[in-house]
Order: sequence, then structure tokens, then C-alpha cells
Amino acid sequence: MQQASKLIAGGKGLAPVLLKRAPTVELDWDIRQKSRFDARLSDGRALAVFLPRGSVVRGGDVLVTAEGELVRVIAAPQAVLRITACPAHPQAEQAFDLMRAAYHLGNRHVPIELKPDHLKIEPDHVLADMLRAMHLDVAEVSEAFEPEGGAYGGQGHHHDHEHGHSHDH
Repeated sequence: MQQASKLIAGGKGLAPVLLKRAPTVELDWDIRQKSRFDARLSDGRALAVFLPRGSVVRGGDVLVTAEGELVRVIAAPQAVLRITACPAHPQAEQAFDLMRAAYHLGNRHVPIELKPDHLKIEPDHVLADMLRAMHLDVAEVSEAFEPEGGAYGGQGHHHDHEHGHSHDH
């Protein structure tokens, strides 16, 4: 059984040709938020993952085995609620509707994935009813789920772009 105890966030610094050749492991959010788990690689081999407590594995990350082999992580599709603004509302109100929904979900400490045009949460019929009452469209779909990690956790989404401004104050 392969063992991995190192994680390279987003495969940063690795040559694309190495990543293309690497076996993959497809994991849903429930598994990726654990520090220790067993999985099956795309080539059928077993993998035991032992990361430092509190580690979160994201789609696009790379695990490194004890033998130095790279393993690309793929965020597996899973049941999620995809929340979009009601298209009948004026465009300017749609962004506010999603912002308001994110506020109410965050107030309930719900893991949430934020996108410019939609939100995603794990299925919950009570929350779905609340969101529909807020005049949002809620659909259960099967997609990868990459919730925000929190402002202080350092586990937020990966940026694939450079910022053109400073965050220093």
C-alpha cells in the first residue's frame, strides 16, 4: 500500500509533464477534509494518507508518497445544492440576492462554495426551503464541491491568477 504524508497545494512548482503522468485519486469533500484516510488510485493501487491534523485536501492538490511518487487529487462530483439568483429579478438585484444568501448561510456556519454567479452547499432540505423563500433558485446537482476555508484558516480556494494590487494596509 502506498503512503502519502506530504501535500503540495495546487501542484505549485511542479512541471506539467510530471502531473500529466501521475496517477489520480478522486475524492469527495467528506474525505478531503480529513487528515487521515484510505483511497484507491486511478491505477487500482491502495493509498493511505497521513497528513498533519487540520489539513484539507483540495482538487488540484498533489500528494507525495513515501517513495516520492506524485498523486493528483481530483475533487469528485457529489450531490450539492446549486443556488442561483432568480433570472426574473433585475441584474443588479441578482448579485445582492446571492450575497444575502451567502450571509445567511455563513451565519449558520454552513460550508459554502462561492462563485461569481452561484453558490454551492451540501444538500439540506431546511436550508433549501429557506433559500427558496428568499426567491433564489435551488437545484440538486452532482458537481465537485470546494467550499471556502475561512478567512483565517489559510485553506481558501486556490488563486490561478496574480493580483494587480497590494493587500498591505
